[in-house]
Amino acid sequence: MKGNVIVGQSGGPTAAINSSLAGVYRTAIERGAKKVYGMRNGIQGLLEERYVDLSEHITNDLDVELLKRTPAAYLGSCRYKLPEIHEDQSVYEKIFGILEKLEIEAFIYIGGNDSMDTIKKLSDYGILTGKQCKFVGAPKTIDNDLALTDHTPGFGSAAKYIGTSVKEIIRDGESLIYPKGLVTIVEIMGRNAGWLTGSACLSEGEDCEGPDMIYLPEIPFDLNEFLAKVKKQLEKKHSVVVAVSEGIKLADGRYVCELGSGVDFVDAFGHKQLSGTANYLASFVAGEIGCKTRSIELSTLQRAGSHIASRVDVLEAQQAGGAAVMAADEGDSGVMVVFERVSDDPYQVRTEVKNVHKIANDERVVPREWVNEEGTYVTAEFKRYVRPLIQGDVSPVMVDGIPRHLRRPFKC
Repeated sequence: MKGNVIVGQSGGPTAAINSSLAGVYRTAIERGAKKVYGMRNGIQGLLEERYVDLSEHITNDLDVELLKRTPAAYLGSCRYKLPEIHEDQSVYEKIFGILEKLEIEAFIYIGGNDSMDTIKKLSDYGILTGKQCKFVGAPKTIDNDLALTDHTPGFGSAAKYIGTSVKEIIRDGESLIYPKGLVTIVEIMGRNAGWLTGSACLSEGEDCEGPDMIYLPEIPFDLNEFLAKVKKQLEKKHSVVVAVSEGIKLADGRYVCELGSGVDFVDAFGHKQLSGTANYLASFVAGEIGCKTRSIELSTLQRAGSHIASRVDVLEAQQAGGAAVMAADEGDSGVMVVFERVSDDPYQVRTEVKNVHKIANDERVVPREWVNEEGTYVTAEFKRYVRPLIQGDVSPVMVDGIPRHLRRPFKC
C-alpha cells in the first residue's frame, strides 16, 4: 500500500468488533500502509474531523491481544445515515476532502446493514467523481442478518452468551417451587431476524433440556396460543422458561412490546427501540394464570460478554478485518467481506467479497424450515448451523480477578 488506511466502527457494538479492528490494523501495517487512522464514532466523527492515529494507541502485541478481548467499539460507534447523493452532495464533498487531506487509500467500515449502506453511498460517489479511494465493508452484527454471508462476526459470541445464560436461568428456575409454578420469559435481541433468540437452543445438552419454547420474529405471534402452551407446560413441570425475540409481532403487524408501555425512540434509520416484550408477556401470564413470573431482558449484556467470547468468532472477526484491507489493496471497492461455509464437520469457512449493493439495506432471516411447524422452537438444521460458531474460548487477561481491557485514552 502506498497511502494510508482509515477504519471506523458503526452500529451496535459486539464482543468481537475490536478483533476486526485489530485485523485491519495489523494487515494494513503488514501491507505497507504509512498510517492507520481510526474514526472516532464512525462516519459521524469523521465529518467532525475526529480521528486518531492508531499507532499511538496500539503500541505492542499486548495491546493487540487486549484489544481483541475488549468488548464494545474501541473507537466509538454511531448510527448516522448518510443522505442520498442527489439530496446533499456537500456532505460527500466534505468527507472526500478529509480523506484527501489524510491521503487515504482505503476506507474500511466495520458494521452491519446500515453501515454497508454507508459503504455503498461512498463508493458510488467515488465512482461518480473519479476518486481513487477504495471503500470496503467488514461484516459485524450480533443479529446475523447480513445478506450473502453464511454468518457475521459478533453473532457467535452473542449466541454463546445466550446459550450459557439461558442454561443458568433454567437451572435457577428448577431450584424453586411456587404453588402455581414459575414462568420465566427471557427477552433476546432481534428486530426482524431470530438468529439470536434461536440460539437459546444451545442450552440443550445431556444435563439440560433447554428452554420450553422459543419464539422468533419471523413467525406471527398469537397471545392466546402462547397462553395455552404455557398452561400445558405448567401441567407437566413447575418451572417454564420461554425465549422470545424483542421483535415478535402479532398477525396485524404490531410489536408485542407496543401492547405495553409503547415505543418512543426511533433512530436515524427509522428503527423503533424495542423493549418490554418479556415484561408485557410476564404480566399477561401472571394475570391470566396467577402463577409467579419473571421477565429477564438480556439487553446489552448479550453483546458485551467478552469474558465468554467464542474463539471461532474472535478469530473470524480478525480475519474479516484483514480480508477487507487485502481486498482494498487489490483494487476492490464497493464490496463487503463475506464468509462461505465449506463444511460443518470439520468446520471450515473461506472469505471472499460481494457487491455491497446486494447487501446494504437487506435482511437475512431464519429460514422457515429451520423453525418447527408450530413456530415454537428451532429445528436440528438450525442447531447444526449455529454450534460450530460458538466453539473455543478466549481467556481474558485477569487483573485483580476482573478482565482487563484496552483502555481508550480519548473520549467519544
